[in-house]
Amino acid sequence: FPIVMPTVLDLWTYGETGYHALASARVRERFGREALSSAFRILGEGQLALTKFLWLVDGPVNLRKPKEVLPYLLARFRPETDLYVLANVSMDTLDYAGPEINKGSKGVMVGVGAPWRELPKEYNGDLPAGIHVLEVFCPGVLVVQGPTHAEDPAFGEAVAKRFSDWPFVAIVDDAKLAASSDTRFLWTVFTRFEPAADITSTGVNVLRHHICYEGAVVIDARMKAPYPDELLCDDETRALVDKRWLEYFPDGTVEMGDSDAGHLDA
Repeated sequence: FPIVMPTVLDLWTYGETGYHALASARVRERFGREALSSAFRILGEGQLALTKFLWLVDGPVNLRKPKEVLPYLLARFRPETDLYVLANVSMDTLDYAGPEINKGSKGVMVGVGAPWRELPKEYNGDLPAGIHVLEVFCPGVLVVQGPTHAEDPAFGEAVAKRFSDWPFVAIVDDAKLAASSDTRFLWTVFTRFEPAADITSTGVNVLRHHICYEGAVVIDARMKAPYPDELLCDDETRALVDKRWLEYFPDGTVEMGDSDAGHLDA
């Protein structure tokens, strides 16, 4: 029978992240903070309970397009009250970012109501020390590249202080590639971090038993030592497929793509 969630107007999970790593929802708020009721409803429903990170908005944005969702959310998002990290919860078996199989954490970002700030749209000036590459993915979102996680595991703390006027910053191993398409961004960022372990911010304090984040919210999405290597096609197999492609699809209507990129540049 159909799932009924009266306050959830639209819902989307992102296949680019393996489906369970990220979801977004457009919700109805009849009273203040009702969006959180919707979040708990979503995170308690069947396979949606495996969701690692959830975005909540209340406007008519296309949830399938992160460059529409994120600016809408971030213009309304207040890190002190609108970021929730739930640690010590169950995780999807296929998510390797947690400390143990089936264990990890979840995150919820809420961006509803009237916008309260103008988002930065471009970065001007020299790169700060330690930053090798910097890309703007969309208004309010920076993608930065610096040392590897093995070289500087605490690099996120420095990034949070340097970019405190940007509400959302992702640290990756290849910033230019990660920012090159929506799919690359979603895949790179949301499969390579665990909320409780890899989120930091410009400042943190506890008020009324709630962790209040300040300034920039930084996600460390660099490859870490326990992660499996990316699976790429070997040269011999690639050469064989190149040679025999027209034998596999003799009518010539199926285009051969880049096996390493897969669908990530769509």
